[in-house]
Amino acid sequence: MSSSFPSAPVDALPVVVIAGRPNVGKSTIFNRLVGRRQALVADTPGVTRDRKEGQATVRGRAIRIIDTAGLEEAAPDTLYGRMRASSESAVATADLVLFCIDARSGITPADEHFANWLRRQGRPVLLIANKAEGRQGAAAAMEAFSLGLGAPLAISAEHGEGVADLMAEIVDRLPPTDLPPVHKLTRRDRRVLAESAEEEEDVRPPGPLRLAIVGRPNAGKSTLLNRLLGEERMITGPEPGLTRDSIAVMLNDDEGPIQLVDTAGLRRKARIDETLEKMSVSASIEALKMAEVVILVLDATLGVHEQDLQIARLIEREGRCCVLALNKWDAVEDRAETRQAIRDRIETSLAQMRGIPVVSFSAMTGAGINKLLPTVRRAYEVWNRRVPTGALNRWFEMMVSRHPPPLVDGRRLKLRYITQAKARPPTFIVFGTRTDQLPEDYQRYLVNGLRETFDLPGTPIRLLLRASSNPYAKER
Repeated sequence: MSSSFPSAPVDALPVVVIAGRPNVGKSTIFNRLVGRRQALVADTPGVTRDRKEGQATVRGRAIRIIDTAGLEEAAPDTLYGRMRASSESAVATADLVLFCIDARSGITPADEHFANWLRRQGRPVLLIANKAEGRQGAAAAMEAFSLGLGAPLAISAEHGEGVADLMAEIVDRLPPTDLPPVHKLTRRDRRVLAESAEEEEDVRPPGPLRLAIVGRPNAGKSTLLNRLLGEERMITGPEPGLTRDSIAVMLNDDEGPIQLVDTAGLRRKARIDETLEKMSVSASIEALKMAEVVILVLDATLGVHEQDLQIARLIEREGRCCVLALNKWDAVEDRAETRQAIRDRIETSLAQMRGIPVVSFSAMTGAGINKLLPTVRRAYEVWNRRVPTGALNRWFEMMVSRHPPPLVDGRRLKLRYITQAKARPPTFIVFGTRTDQLPEDYQRYLVNGLRETFDLPGTPIRLLLRASSNPYAKER
């Protein structure tokens, strides 16, 4: 669908949930339907643990698709029990369930058990026999008739076979909509919709603030997301590394919508050896790069680890603003000493993010959590700040006169003026002669002055140097 057309709210879209036992290809089907590799896929059972959501336009119909963890029989207090509970919660919201089996493996007792369970849920079900490549696979798919869920649709999501038929079946089985599909709109309808979108463009609310939660494994990132949402959206537990993929959800605070992304824990590169974990780390870093604000979650009982500093430096290099979140604050005995030790370590090791906002709370109990999002909003405002040109150059003249640039090769560098090129993060350009030789300590002097004078705490500041051209220079 063209971006010119107004889109429906996410909550208004029909929900299609992909369910089935582990390793039947649910995430591959999800990626096929959304049109990109959004969910992690590996030849390992149980890769998906948390529900993964995406939007797609299928045969002109906008839908919301949910990929779920594999359905398995397990005690409620185990990891697999919590994964199953999450999948069952998704099925309860579905307008259509795609129940997937592996045609190559045949019907298993688990398939039969969960097919019986699905029939009791009262949700429309489309039976998918995946991995049914070629004639032999299609013949094997017919065995799925025994599940009593109607005729199976044989596909191979990995090779793209039967995906077009799957899309057609999805649209046919969804509840009717008040608007016709996009491909059935007349030329006049398209023009009216486009003109309406253009008229509303100036008054349309801005997009959601993009917020990522990052940190080391077991710092409490998923517990924090659940607390902010007020529901058990993410699977949590004492096991480190539960979250494998980056999971995006929508949240609203007093100032508007927020797209919140929970990520897999980031360990030291030397300790990352499994292919699946490397994929998880790549997804986390990609989520960080796409974010505007990043919450770096620390386990306050452990203090600042070197890996925490490495993550913070990555955030600074990507130019994102950061809020330092001290989780498990309720378990800290000497809070004043702990807070001071953390601040000292941060100020010493992250001079380029001096003044980074720090929030202490307990994601488990909710104590102090109400301070987090307002702090995020303030950090976002600083990240977007622009300094008036007049005030900027008056400050610049004062800084240069107070502490002139040093001599280089017996000649003084001349700095003429400064301008702000952009925000997000605040980026400034200094013009002068031989600026490429300006020492780093003098650049830090200017950056620290910008931060203190114009109230830019914690945000990355970019200082670019441009040499003025010499009109008398001889051409070579």
